[in-house]
Amino acid sequence: MSSNQLLRILCIHGYRQNEQSFRERTGAFRKLTKKYAELVFITAPNVVPPLESLEENSTDTKNDDQRGWWFSRSDDYFRAQDETDCCKGYEESLDVIKKAFISQGPFDGVLGFSQGAAMVSLLCGLQELEPEACPKISFAIMVASFKSRSIPHCKLYEKKVTIPTLHVFGDTDKVIPKEMSEELLVHYENPVILEHPGGHFIPASSPQKKVYVDFLERMIENKT
Repeated sequence: MSSNQLLRILCIHGYRQNEQSFRERTGAFRKLTKKYAELVFITAPNVVPPLESLEENSTDTKNDDQRGWWFSRSDDYFRAQDETDCCKGYEESLDVIKKAFISQGPFDGVLGFSQGAAMVSLLCGLQELEPEACPKISFAIMVASFKSRSIPHCKLYEKKVTIPTLHVFGDTDKVIPKEMSEELLVHYENPVILEHPGGHFIPASSPQKKVYVDFLERMIENKT
């Protein structure tokens, strides 16, 4: 496949990760998809304070430069299960993504993991609600995603997302239980679902390969 046929995918990391740490954790996935896609990684603008013992939803505790896409509390704390009025840092993150589309794009689609996947879900909703306020996304891949419980985000789930989406989640995920990922599915038309027996990671072994390849090949056909 020639380079101009490759899909260009913007990759959005999980909570307490950054561009570099997410790239390192996606080695198997990058190898599996390299014939079909070029993956471009970016870093969230919000610096996450050092880990507290009670904090949940973190995905990379050994990383020194830990970032997040928004906080569920005003003291720079995030928990996916929090029902809150707060989404501190979200607008700054949206600006970073918009700038990435301008400076590093164009992109065909977006891929997100954990809080990054929830951010992707918000981008999809924004595109349906206010297309002029969002970079154009042709498809999305969300791994261990969830529906944001921040009240300012509620409006972004009002319209069903119509672009092709692939939703990946693990049966034994202790960080984002699969029920939280399943809760998101009703907001998408004809979502492709990849359920795996593992936990909080991007699965990239042979049982998952066919689903990824079939989805990406379909996106290439849509592009041409």
